[in-house]
Amino acid sequence: MKPFMTCPNCGFIWPTRKAFLSDDNVFVVGYQVNFVDLKAGFFLFNHICGTTFTLDVRVFADLYHGPVFHERLTGGDSCPSHCLHSSNTEPCPAECECAYVREIIQILKNKSHRA
Repeated sequence: MKPFMTCPNCGFIWPTRKAFLSDDNVFVVGYQVNFVDLKAGFFLFNHICGTTFTLDVRVFADLYHGPVFHERLTGGDSCPSHCLHSSNTEPCPAECECAYVREIIQILKNKSHRA
């Protein structure tokens, strides 16, 4: 069976997503948005070995069970512009279609709620 992820720097192998999510040596550090297809955006992770790597949003989309809004508010008055800064991992208070991805980041950051 193909492992879930292999660190591109040190070669550490996470056999499953669960093993990856429970590893205290992996940290979500950013998000690169794809406004055309939000699930094609990337989460940026740091591994304790010093490398940064990406995984598609779609790999973790099923972790979120809340509302998904249908209108993108980027650039509007209610947009805090978090998605425009890849190192920003804060949640978004706007009822924007991008907000659910920001909630997935919170799940990834909060180890006690990882699946």
